[in-house]
Amino acid sequence: MRTDTADIERPARTPAFQQLSLGRKVRNHAATTLFALAFVVAVIPLLWVLVTLVRRGLVPMLNADWWTHSFYGLLPNDFGGGIYHALVGTLEQTLVCALIAVPLGVSVGIFLIEYGRNSRLAKTTTFMVDILSGLPSIVAGLFIYALWITTFGFDRSGFAVSLSLVLLMLPVVVRVTETMLMIVPDELREASYALGVPKWKTIVKVVLPTSLSGILTGIILGLARVMGETAPLLILVGYSRAINFNLFDGPMASLPLTVYTARKTSTEAGEYRMWGAALTLVLLIMLINLIATLLSKLFAVKTK
Repeated sequence: MRTDTADIERPARTPAFQQLSLGRKVRNHAATTLFALAFVVAVIPLLWVLVTLVRRGLVPMLNADWWTHSFYGLLPNDFGGGIYHALVGTLEQTLVCALIAVPLGVSVGIFLIEYGRNSRLAKTTTFMVDILSGLPSIVAGLFIYALWITTFGFDRSGFAVSLSLVLLMLPVVVRVTETMLMIVPDELREASYALGVPKWKTIVKVVLPTSLSGILTGIILGLARVMGETAPLLILVGYSRAINFNLFDGPMASLPLTVYTARKTSTEAGEYRMWGAALTLVLLIMLINLIATLLSKLFAVKTK
């Protein structure tokens, strides 16, 4: 009986690209090990910081007055009080910063991608944005102090802090907007133009909705970044133990400034407030990052 050679099962051969030499396998395992060690080395300090923050800052946060009271009337050695005044100051300052930086930054990003591209103005704007991207926060604070307080004669206030934070947040918003608009396929723009839709309406109705998810994520991450700045606060506003809702008048507390001020108090009560304010700031930034993730998923373009 003759057996057809086509029916004989032959052992499967390993593809050529999977046939690795011993030296390549050794280098692959060595690189994998090095990357794993680098990851562990990077994560250990982060976990150490988080554990220390939670261990030392959780006690103040569990106090019922922490979220509803200020430190008004308390002496440096007195325990108690709350972070309400600093939380209000941080939220007000960052909100005003966002109201200025977001429209301006998104508009600049749209100009650079949709209108300017290779123009001389666009190149100059890109150069200035690059400079702002590397601007130290202390320099931003000094610039606003020289312009807003020394030149124009206004008093130190929370609004001056917001102006300095705009200088730090603006390049982040511009870069994020640029990147997201560049990702939008040109075919979408061309299809809109072919239907007779004007360019401005194409940007508003097609381009921006397509890139909205990434732009929102970048904006919120930029807010989280400027929320923890301390240097402009030390220059542009005084610390207050009481609640101040007025951004344009008087000292105003904030979470970073509270941490700095409490650190200078070499008492047990000062450490109590310092670690509590630090953990509150970390949790607030973590909450903002979670909001950014949710918005990214909510406004993501549906492919089906």
